[in-house]
Amino acid sequence: MRDRLRPLAGRAATDLPRGYQRLGKVLLLRLPRSLSPFGSRVGELYREEMGVETVLGFEGGVEGELRRPRLRILAGERTETVHQEEGILWHLDAAAIMFAAGNRSERRRAGELVRPGERVADLFAGIGYFTLPAAKFGHPQVVHAVEKNPRSHAYLLENVRANRVEEVVVPHLGDNRTVALPLGAFDRVFLGYLPSSLPFVPRALELLDGSGGWMHVHLVVSSPKSWAQDAREEVARAVLAAGGEVLESHPRRVKPYGPARTHAVVDARVRPPPAAAAGAASSARG
Repeated sequence: MRDRLRPLAGRAATDLPRGYQRLGKVLLLRLPRSLSPFGSRVGELYREEMGVETVLGFEGGVEGELRRPRLRILAGERTETVHQEEGILWHLDAAAIMFAAGNRSERRRAGELVRPGERVADLFAGIGYFTLPAAKFGHPQVVHAVEKNPRSHAYLLENVRANRVEEVVVPHLGDNRTVALPLGAFDRVFLGYLPSSLPFVPRALELLDGSGGWMHVHLVVSSPKSWAQDAREEVARAVLAAGGEVLESHPRRVKPYGPARTHAVVDARVRPPPAAAAGAASSARG
């Protein structure tokens, strides 16, 4: 590909990206600035060599609360695709829906964390990032999956059907703070929002069973050396501020998140405040 690009791009051809992310029939590239003027030709080269329908170029970062990736089409037209990973089928629009390669281990781990018979809430379900592996491999009683983005929610519904977990997953379209979820009724809550899901810890606490349960809190921490301690302490402060109690916690590095920043997740076993547990019991009796 470098040889084919060199007559057009000259020495810049040596900057051709070595890495890429493939999602079904769509390829995603991080195109260096030196090759930006030749984006369409680079896209065509990758499309021919890799046998994909469409090539997208990262423009950098994500936009807005719904975290739409900043991408442009380098070659091709169709951006909807079906991606297979870890035994799961993912239907998505690669140009509109974030599907981070660096989160693969966390998607897999969701299916390993959930125990048979558990009641699970996924408050940022997206297209099913944690919901699908949890439902398919964890054998839970139920997974309530909440997603605010209508387009992501549509793919969530499609993916639930494609992976045959309709009997386990209860999808909700809306803001997880206002969607009607049963209080005090869950053993495990996933909080997979970046740059920080800490503001949603109080909501998770009121959803957890009064005897306690697990929450998986995703956040970005700045200190490269003390990221684990910082992540653990930030989650502990959020839980205590909401009246809960941390029984144990385990920080885990997910991936780098820009210069000197780390995407971390803290697996925390917590006990909700007594008032929340009493309110949940009252709600259940009503």
